[in-house]
Amino acid sequence: MNYDIVIGLEIHSELKTSSKIFCGCKNEFGGEPNTRCCPVCLGMPGTLPALNKRVLEYAIKAGLAMNCRIAGFSKFDRKNYFYPDMPKAYQVTQHSLPICYDGYVDIDVGYETKRIGIERIHIEEDAGKLIHSSTGQGSLIDYNRSGVPLIEIVTKPDLNSPEEAKILLETIKTILEYTEVSDCKMQEGSLRADVNLSLRPIGSNTPGVRTEMKNLNSFRAVQRAAQAEAERQARVLDSGQKVYKETRRWDDHKGESLPMRDKEEVMDYRCFPEPDLPPVYVDEDFINEIQASIPELPGMRRERYINQYGIPKYDAGLITQNKVLADIFEKASEVCGNPKLVSNWIMTEIMKRMNEEGEGILHSYLNGDNFGQILLFLDKGDITHAAAIQVIDVLLETGEEPIVIVERLNLRVQRDESLVANTIKQVVNSNPQALDDYISGKKKAFGFFMGKIMAELKGRGDPSQVKEILTKELQRYL
Repeated sequence: MNYDIVIGLEIHSELKTSSKIFCGCKNEFGGEPNTRCCPVCLGMPGTLPALNKRVLEYAIKAGLAMNCRIAGFSKFDRKNYFYPDMPKAYQVTQHSLPICYDGYVDIDVGYETKRIGIERIHIEEDAGKLIHSSTGQGSLIDYNRSGVPLIEIVTKPDLNSPEEAKILLETIKTILEYTEVSDCKMQEGSLRADVNLSLRPIGSNTPGVRTEMKNLNSFRAVQRAAQAEAERQARVLDSGQKVYKETRRWDDHKGESLPMRDKEEVMDYRCFPEPDLPPVYVDEDFINEIQASIPELPGMRRERYINQYGIPKYDAGLITQNKVLADIFEKASEVCGNPKLVSNWIMTEIMKRMNEEGEGILHSYLNGDNFGQILLFLDKGDITHAAAIQVIDVLLETGEEPIVIVERLNLRVQRDESLVANTIKQVVNSNPQALDDYISGKKKAFGFFMGKIMAELKGRGDPSQVKEILTKELQRYL
C-alpha cells in the first residue's frame, strides 16, 4: 500500500474477583439467566454502590506489570448512554482520572523488540448480555454479567501492522495471566479488544480518519480484522473517496467489517463525576505491597529459561507465553533433570495437542510432575519414543500414573539380548531379497530390517542395542 497503518487497541479484561465491582453478587461465568444480579447491579432506585477493594488492587497490579504510573488520586464517572443491556442507562467508569497511566509493554516483532505505549488503564463495570432470536423477532437480556469488574487498557497508536496488534494482545494476555488478575478466557468474553485503525500517506505525520471495530475475541480475529480494514480504507482513499469516522462490526466468518453507527465523540456521553462513589486515594505503602506480590513476568522468565536451562530463545518465548505451560516445563525439568528434552517435547507433542484440542489439555490430567516422569523413563532408556507418546495419550484420557500405564501396557524396553538376537536372525532369514540388497550395497535395506525387527519386538526394543546386534549379524554375510 501507499499508506502507513496506525493502530491502537482498547483491551477489555474482566477481573478474576469473587464478587462484582459494586455489590456482593457472584462474579462467575454462566449460570441461569438473571440469577446473579441484585438491586445494586441492576441500578434500582435508592441503591448505593460500594467499591470492591480487590478490584482496585487487581487494576493497580496490572498497571504495575505494564510499567504504568499509579494515580494517588482517581475517581469514578458516569458515562451516559442508553442500551438495553445497561440497566442504569449509564456505565460507571473512570473517564477523566484513571487509576493507571503512562505505561508501556515491550513486544517481540521478528528479531526486534518494540515498545508500545500504554496511555491508561481504568476501572469500569461490564454490561449485561443481549441474546438475539435466531428468527430475528426479538432479543432477550441476561444481566448476570452486569456489574462484573473490568479494566480497560488503552494503548497509544504505536502499532503499525495487524501482526503487531496480534502480538501485543498475546503479550498483554500473558501478563494478565501471570499476575492472576484475569482468567483471560476469550471464548467466555473475559478478554476482548477494540481495534482503532487509520491510514496516512507514507512519510506524512498527518493522522488519517480513524475507525473502530468492536469486541474482537480472538488473536486471529484482531489480525484479520485489522488487515481487512486497512485494505478497505486503502481502496476508499485510492478511489478518491473519504473514510468516515465510524464504529464497525467484524464478521469473522465472512472476513469483512460492516458499518454499525457513526463514531461517538467524548461529549456525546455527557460524562460527569459519579455522585454515589467517593474519590479513590492510594498511598505508597499500598502500591509497594502490591508491587511485592507481582510474580516473575513472562519476559523475565523467558530470559531465565535461556540462561538457566539453555533452551533456544524461540522455544523459551513460546513456552512462557502460557503460564500453565511454563509451570509444567519447570516442574518437568526438575523431575526429569533434562530441560532440553522437556522443551523439545513441549514444542512438538504438547503443542501439537494444544493446536488440535485447545489449551484445555493443560488443565486436565497432565501436569509437570507426571510429564517429567514420562520423560525420565524415556531419558533413562526404559521406554521408547513411540511408547512415551502412547503414555501421554493414555494419561490424558485416564489420568493414570505413568508407571501404572507403562507396566499395564508392558511398554518397558526389551533388553533380553538372546531374545533380540533370535528375533534379528529370524527377520534376516525371512527376508532374503532385503539381505541381497544389503550385500550389494543398498544401505536402505538396513533401515528396512530395523523397522521389521522393532515391529516384531512390538516397539519395545532398544534401538541402539538392536542396531548393534543387527550390524554384527549382517557382517556375517559380507
